[in-house]
Amino acid sequence: MDLKENFRPFVICAALVVWFSLALQFRVSLQLLNNDYPATLKVFLSYFTVITNIIVAICFTRLSFIKRAEARSLFTQASTLTAITIYIVVVGLIYNIALRGLASPVGWARLADELLHVISPLIVLFFWIFFVKKSTLQYRQAITWLAYPLLYVIFIVVRGYLINKYPYPFIDVVQLGYPKAILNAIVILFIFWLLSLLLILISKKTVKV
Repeated sequence: MDLKENFRPFVICAALVVWFSLALQFRVSLQLLNNDYPATLKVFLSYFTVITNIIVAICFTRLSFIKRAEARSLFTQASTLTAITIYIVVVGLIYNIALRGLASPVGWARLADELLHVISPLIVLFFWIFFVKKSTLQYRQAITWLAYPLLYVIFIVVRGYLINKYPYPFIDVVQLGYPKAILNAIVILFIFWLLSLLLILISKKTVKV
């Protein structure tokens, strides 16, 4: 198990926070779409932020009940936990650098927004720094970790082609055209890769110290 001792209280609290964030965001989205559950679910699950936070919530929930006999299960491996950390940290970076200010949510919507884009990334990063054993990480894994964001980009492009709607402005083919949208997607994938290399470098420096 690539986890340090006494991680369980933290992951239990983290799971509760992230599940609450998702439930709150779904409720806000549901109200905006006049309580249309199917339509809300379709929109809700089109966002990388939401899908990634669901992965985070599932991960923390699984770790809350993990047994020592399951030491080599998916969510106890440093590679998996590092990949999840990268995904959610990129969510926070892109939102706060490129998307914050495009909308001005208030009330519960503002709380959900901050929880999913700021608090959740910070929680996961804190968990990675203080509870994950990182000695097994290798630079070649950075390419493997690109699979999820790449699949998401393909999903969004195909979905957008079919329904003519895109969840994020930087990949909106209707407004930008395919060349610009694809270039933006490549840049974002490059950010994922660079962050992966950075975390692996940090892990190796930490191990040496």
